[in-house]
Amino acid sequence: MRFYTKQHLFYCGVDLHADARYVCVLDSTGEIVAHRNLPTTPKAFLRLIKPFRDNLVVGCECMFTWYWLADLCADEGIDFVLGHALYMRAIHGGKAKNDKIDSHKIAVLLRGGSFPLAYTYPKPMRATRDLLRRRNHLARKKAELLVHIQNTATQYNLPEPLGRIAKPSERGDLLDKFTDPVVRAMVEVDLLTIVHYERLLGALERQLEKIAVGHDPVGLALLKSIPGVGRILGLVMLYEIEDISRFPRVQDFVSYCRLVKPAKQSNGKNYGHSGKKIGNAHLRWAFGEAVVLMLKGNKTAQQMLQKLASRHGKGKALAILAHRLGRAVYFMLKNQVPFQQDQFLRT
Repeated sequence: MRFYTKQHLFYCGVDLHADARYVCVLDSTGEIVAHRNLPTTPKAFLRLIKPFRDNLVVGCECMFTWYWLADLCADEGIDFVLGHALYMRAIHGGKAKNDKIDSHKIAVLLRGGSFPLAYTYPKPMRATRDLLRRRNHLARKKAELLVHIQNTATQYNLPEPLGRIAKPSERGDLLDKFTDPVVRAMVEVDLLTIVHYERLLGALERQLEKIAVGHDPVGLALLKSIPGVGRILGLVMLYEIEDISRFPRVQDFVSYCRLVKPAKQSNGKNYGHSGKKIGNAHLRWAFGEAVVLMLKGNKTAQQMLQKLASRHGKGKALAILAHRLGRAVYFMLKNQVPFQQDQFLRT
């Protein structure tokens, strides 16, 4: 956990919502110099902080409406920091809770050096990252429709398997296998929606790859040098990492990717693990998929998996390889070198 420890003359805590926000400004002695409920307009915010703009820092919790406030502070030359939502909840929880109290507590955390930091993703690549996440959401919706068709076939106990219907070429006589006209109509609705998703996703993926080449062509090429990492996994890793230099150590990176289990210890005793939801879920998915795809047709990697599985079981063996791949990606991007399988599979 990292905290914001810089000293300022004024500290501004913002409890931000979609249509309103409570703003609290403290001076260096901890006295409240402004505490008001404001509409979410830039003019109202700038008018309130105008007397305190010299040596001011603004902090708010990481929730879905922080983009415009961060961009406003960047344009106005005001220091802005983003608070980690889960850590902040644990630190400033109390008996009573409302917007006024929360804004004051955020300002107090800023002043006291206990404000837990989240990464303020920069504006140039932020919209593309969100578009890529939306693409992955739509791809999962398409997968749900394919699973629904397979489940429908099982529900009605069709004599022949449907085959690999994820491929358009394997769906030629799919509707003919369902004799009931109502069931056939239901499957047809799924197929039409799947075709629409495929057309939409194809165009979206080409657009994303073209944008990524303009952002970081070298990083994308390095990530694609990993066996099994193609267009989508490479884009996910590129945009979720953004800048590898923001991780001072490889341990920080693999922790951010949810590739380690944080231990709970007290007085020399272990109490299991915690913090499973702290980190980037998209990177955890990407590294898990990359390891599985790397094993296809790769005898050397499969031998390593079998060796690890004999000691730890298959599930943990895959997790170990995902952790090792995360470390490899860190040094690949840090040193600007392509993937080297011999070093990756070393004992």
